[in-house]
Amino acid sequence: MALTAPRRASAPGRHLGTPLSTAARYLAALAVVGVTAVPLLFVVLGGFRTNAQINAHPTGWPHPWVFSNYTRILGSSSFWRFLFNSTVIAVTATALTVVLGAMAAYALSRYVFRGREGLYTLFAVGLLFPLGVASLPVYLLLRQLHLLETWYGVALPQAAFGLPVTIVVLRPFMAAIPGEIEDAAAVDGCTRLGFFWRILLPLARPALVTVAVLAFLGSWNGYQLPLLVFNDQSHFTLPLGVATFQSQYSQDTASILAFTALSMLPALAFFVFAERRIVGGMTGAVKG
Repeated sequence: MALTAPRRASAPGRHLGTPLSTAARYLAALAVVGVTAVPLLFVVLGGFRTNAQINAHPTGWPHPWVFSNYTRILGSSSFWRFLFNSTVIAVTATALTVVLGAMAAYALSRYVFRGREGLYTLFAVGLLFPLGVASLPVYLLLRQLHLLETWYGVALPQAAFGLPVTIVVLRPFMAAIPGEIEDAAAVDGCTRLGFFWRILLPLARPALVTVAVLAFLGSWNGYQLPLLVFNDQSHFTLPLGVATFQSQYSQDTASILAFTALSMLPALAFFVFAERRIVGGMTGAVKG
């Protein structure tokens, strides 16, 4: 007669806890979706309504659908000028942040020198000081450098304040790359600079995409710095353009919602496209 091992008694409430925890996770996910998606849906649908429909039923469905609000904004030159300014500034700030941050992270991760950890700590402490804290000194510096009313007057400070998070994310990735790869590259005649451009940067691509997306979104959504730098409306970015449009057409709620929805679409589409790469890059940075 074969002997069987006694079954281990399950902990009380173990099977009951799994469905409850699953339900709690779904409820939390639904709450997050409700908090984030519902306001966006209200803004987008509000642009397809008339002011009379919004006043009668603020949360109602468009009936009939009105497309003139979006077509009128898309046909205006001011919207495309704001979009162009935001794109140029965001691309410039992102390129400077990624290139300079990658170089600094390479030196802090692959070189050994006195004061390395102190310098890295200085960059990490920079995460505690947002751009709004240094608005007045930055404005005075930009005025002395004659960078007011210029794209660089916004892109350069945004890149500087984006360096801390870029270095903090990139350094673990670059430090985790085995030294044997660098030794093999050196044997093949590859210089340190060649190793950086040809081998290290391609291997750190997930982290580079992560910091690029974060820098782009931070620059695109910036409001305070462009407000300090620009006085001429022809230089305004989209966030400033939304505020200007709202002040000029304060009674036209439907057009304001349409303008706001169109201003959100580029950044929202960019974020959705790169969402998985952001999660992968941040995961690697936390592990490092």
